[in-house]
Amino acid sequence: MSKTIQAIRGMNDCLPEQSRLWQWMEQQIRDVVASYGYEEIRTPIVESTDLFKRSIGEVTDIVEKEMYTFEDRNGDSLTLRPEGTASCVRAGNEHGLLYNQQQRLWYMGPMFRHERPQKGRYRQFHQFGVENFGIAGPDIDAEVILLSARLWKKFGIADNVRLELNSLGSNEARAAYREKLVEYLSQYKDKLDEDSLRRLETNPLRILDSKNPEVQAIVVDAPKLSENLDAESAEHFQQLCERLDALGIQYQVNERLVRGLDYYNRTVFEWVTKDLGAQGTVCAGGRYDGLVAQLGGKETTAVGFAMGLERLALLLEQQQGLAIPDPVDVYMAATGDTAEIMAVKLAESLRDELPGVRIQNHCGGGNFKKQMKRADKSGAAIALLIGESEVEQGTITLKFLRAEAEQQSVAIADLASAVKTALDKTRL
Repeated sequence: MSKTIQAIRGMNDCLPEQSRLWQWMEQQIRDVVASYGYEEIRTPIVESTDLFKRSIGEVTDIVEKEMYTFEDRNGDSLTLRPEGTASCVRAGNEHGLLYNQQQRLWYMGPMFRHERPQKGRYRQFHQFGVENFGIAGPDIDAEVILLSARLWKKFGIADNVRLELNSLGSNEARAAYREKLVEYLSQYKDKLDEDSLRRLETNPLRILDSKNPEVQAIVVDAPKLSENLDAESAEHFQQLCERLDALGIQYQVNERLVRGLDYYNRTVFEWVTKDLGAQGTVCAGGRYDGLVAQLGGKETTAVGFAMGLERLALLLEQQQGLAIPDPVDVYMAATGDTAEIMAVKLAESLRDELPGVRIQNHCGGGNFKKQMKRADKSGAAIALLIGESEVEQGTITLKFLRAEAEQQSVAIADLASAVKTALDKTRL
């Protein structure tokens, strides 16, 4: 007997029962981004390795340790995309979407990072993100935060997440701050852990958000980003905070929030939760005004965010009374060859007359008792029964499966209106 082949570690199947939640979740996302006038962009899952080295930074954990990189038959180095922003910028540059233009884009799809799989964090994971190009002011920063806040309301988890904000300043101010930070931290080399010592040489700002308690005690007295911002960035951040205050968006300024990718400047933010244990970040983003030029385009301002859908799904699964629609509305049951053929014809007719109504025809035979068990298991709200007597009389028996109501005998000519009325009644 052949050995059973299993999925690769950290790359999970999404089974039909789970897909119902994902489809519902994705539809809520599509509805929200459409309400803000954003348009979808779809990029390949495989890109040139240089794209991520130049955008994310060669000394980041993602590039150094986590990317799935390989050579194709031509000897070119390719990488499964570990995040979506760089691909959006590459596509925008390549197709002339960015220079002297404004774009509001969104994407959704799989990303890949070779890290230790844990709850809500996998090697193939899925992200939804928005990217805005060509708008320089704090108004667009506020909009992307407002859009994400609307998603939490839509999902019913607004009370489960909180917003943290910070500003990294301009690239020049950040470089000057970096020197001060390195000078301060260098006094404590003997107390820094291995990760922090490595970052001291490569990306010292990341030490600010270290989870090591001993390192956290050291950075308490480190120079503060807020005291080293350039005047323009400080004004930008103040105006953003004023807009969020006016919009009623609650937030906390977190001076240790720096984000892990090299391309961020000015505004950075995270939505975090206590409901997922140590992996508390649900959504993160900020401004990356230098990335378009860094990847070969003209200077273009940009801001966006991304959220991990696996973590979002975990949060939603914890909610009580989440109304995920069943996959079937109407179950069509029939006994006898003539009745079965009629049932298929009527189901096709209903699909024409009631678009959006989900109808499942029973297949595989069996008596009505057996078919009703299948109907109940399908989650359908009503069942339509056709036997020999119904064929002779030109009627259908309509049976309610989820509501307290008497079954009905319905003339075939009136079937569509009867089904619509019955479904409306079950949805009240």
